[in-house]
Amino acid sequence: MQIYNTLTGKKEEFKPLEKNKVKMYVCGPTVYNYIHIGNARPYIVFDAFRRYLEYKGMEVNYVQNFTDVDDKIIKKANETNKTMKEIADKYIAEAFKDADGLNVKRATYHPRVTEEIPSIIKMIQTLMDKGYAYEVKGSVYFDTQAYPEYGKLSKKRQEDLEAGARIAIDEEKRNPMDFVLWKPKKQGEPAWKSPWGEGRPGWHIECSVMAKKYLGDTIDIHAGGEDLVFPHHENEIAQSEAANGKPFANYWIHNRFLNVDNRKMSKSLGNFFTVRDVSKEFPYEVIRFFMLSAHYRSPINFSRELMESAKNGLERIKTSLSNMQHVIDHSLPKSLTVEEEKRVEEIPIFRKKFEKAMEDDINTADAIAAIFELVKFANTYVNLDSSTEFIQKLQKEIKNLCNILGLLEQEEEDKIENEIEDLIQQREEARKNKNWIIADQIRDQLKEQGIILEDTPAGVRWKRVNE
Repeated sequence: MQIYNTLTGKKEEFKPLEKNKVKMYVCGPTVYNYIHIGNARPYIVFDAFRRYLEYKGMEVNYVQNFTDVDDKIIKKANETNKTMKEIADKYIAEAFKDADGLNVKRATYHPRVTEEIPSIIKMIQTLMDKGYAYEVKGSVYFDTQAYPEYGKLSKKRQEDLEAGARIAIDEEKRNPMDFVLWKPKKQGEPAWKSPWGEGRPGWHIECSVMAKKYLGDTIDIHAGGEDLVFPHHENEIAQSEAANGKPFANYWIHNRFLNVDNRKMSKSLGNFFTVRDVSKEFPYEVIRFFMLSAHYRSPINFSRELMESAKNGLERIKTSLSNMQHVIDHSLPKSLTVEEEKRVEEIPIFRKKFEKAMEDDINTADAIAAIFELVKFANTYVNLDSSTEFIQKLQKEIKNLCNILGLLEQEEEDKIENEIEDLIQQREEARKNKNWIIADQIRDQLKEQGIILEDTPAGVRWKRVNE
């Protein structure tokens, strides 16, 4: 598998530190509002990458944080007369709703900054003890000149950065590019006790600490939007490697920007959309399909016309599956013909094309193209004379490839739940008619599927065994 590594500026073969185990950290949102359509791209793209790694048999330890202390959160809390925690709790819950709608799998861990303060203080103290940080009037700064490799991710030379920076007369920093690790307390802001006085952490230190705590000193993959390359990810590397004395992440993956109607998304331009806004017009699954229809390292343009196109594209796949099911439901069972046996042997070709695309730097666009080729193949060869076995093999392969990308899964889940509800209704009818044998058979059938029934005064409730 080849992945474009921002750190080296080229595609490289992906080799995890430990065989079949992947440590992956993806920067999450700052929770002061609903996630916007730009946030959705890394959510979806890196979820698809994770799913593919799991499909290939790898165990992925996936960490995505929530920044729950920030100037914007504090401002919103003050404006609404609520606590910072109330604001963060609300929008974390809303972020999960949108992520669930987009069929983004929950991370192995979703750490919050406010729950990691002791670890943050510990890493800052380590940096000070090693001579990489200094304190001025309750503020602690990272000394970029003490870390010679500063700029290696963004390919920016420190002297060029400093030439473009300005230090105000009252600035406390030693060097223009030094960045804050700890901020002193201000009126009306939350604060925590530290060796440097009450205050709160700077933004960059947070991810370094959470990555270390949940994944270790060196991780396989660090991912996020291209806007994070500098300064956020650059500063993460400096802090982590200075504190831990080891390489921080072996592969850095960044998705390109999302534009709206060919312009940068901005509230001032009036083209800012949350995922929740868009989901009112287009289903979440269409948003996911749209995001995966372009390579993650290509800029993507969001517009109603392109969303309609994505909706139509997804509908083509669903229509093909529906048409095949219609043939199964309305024709007599037939044996697999000799011609169909030859065509069945062609089905793996499409999976190989799909895998080749995904292993070439997570090319979801070409992976979807392989699915469309399979759909065309099915549309060409399935008719009323087709055997059930041939049709089912095609259906299964299309669904499997879509499921690897996190598509059509919700539809399958809804179908399964409807079937469960139908069986429960049949059992209720059997019980009303005192047909206990049928009622028990249905209960046993559901139990084999991992469904447990609970007869309560309010009616029958059901749950899966693993819930």
